[in-house]
Amino acid sequence: MFMYLIFGIAIGILLTIPMVVYASKRTATRVRQLENRAQSAERLAELGTMTGGLAHEIKNPLSTVGLNLQLLQEDVDELSKHVQPDDVEAAEQVDRLKRRLTSLSRETLRLKEILEDFLRFAGRMKLDINQENINELVAELTDFFRPQASMDQVQLRTQLDATPSLAAVDQGLFKQAVLNLLINANQAMSQARAKGKPHGGANELLLRTKNDGDHIQVTITDTGPGIAPDTLKEIFKPYFSTTRGGTGLGLPTTRRIIEEHGGSITCHSDVGRGTSFVLRMPTKAK
Repeated sequence: MFMYLIFGIAIGILLTIPMVVYASKRTATRVRQLENRAQSAERLAELGTMTGGLAHEIKNPLSTVGLNLQLLQEDVDELSKHVQPDDVEAAEQVDRLKRRLTSLSRETLRLKEILEDFLRFAGRMKLDINQENINELVAELTDFFRPQASMDQVQLRTQLDATPSLAAVDQGLFKQAVLNLLINANQAMSQARAKGKPHGGANELLLRTKNDGDHIQVTITDTGPGIAPDTLKEIFKPYFSTTRGGTGLGLPTTRRIIEEHGGSITCHSDVGRGTSFVLRMPTKAK
């Protein structure tokens, strides 16, 4: 009997050894994966710091270039006053120089805007969190943006929740996130109308709020051309843009702002009918 017991224990140990070896290897693999992720995150953090520093270093001399271009334009304008009316060749040279300076100034300004967008996107966000009335913030944004919407023949409307809609947000950053969405929606409707693309037809931009207890939901709905499914998968990726002259950082910055608050952003779109962005902001700080 004793021999059978010893034999059974030995068999049990032999069967357990492969399981222990497998578990050990699996644990070691997971440890290596975590170490690799940590090293990768550290390298990305260093790269982000270096890139941000480089952008700042580029921005400073770029401002100097812009200022000197402005001074050159003023000098050329002054020079053009002294060109004789019958000196056609000199007048043409001055006009050509003006066009080139205007083009350089435009591209310099665009590069400066790209750098500023990048710094806003890549920089560290320091949230000044307070309990804010989301209804009031949305109303303020609507009053601010209505003149631009009216100029583009877009009707801006709101449907605000009847209950107090308090959420833990940084007021300035939250407004920036929503304003990015308003600008995109307004441009999409205006361009669709100008180019004769299929769209919702009503030229309406609607902001709605809803309090579900744990979150305040803000929905921005337009009646623009909508977003194709393949494009919809890409819209939150940095530098992806379907708008000519766009930096492709507006939506990624908006998403980052919302996620820094512990919230979420989703997009629903029907091609030819319009698009809705839904922001869910926590009522309490994360």
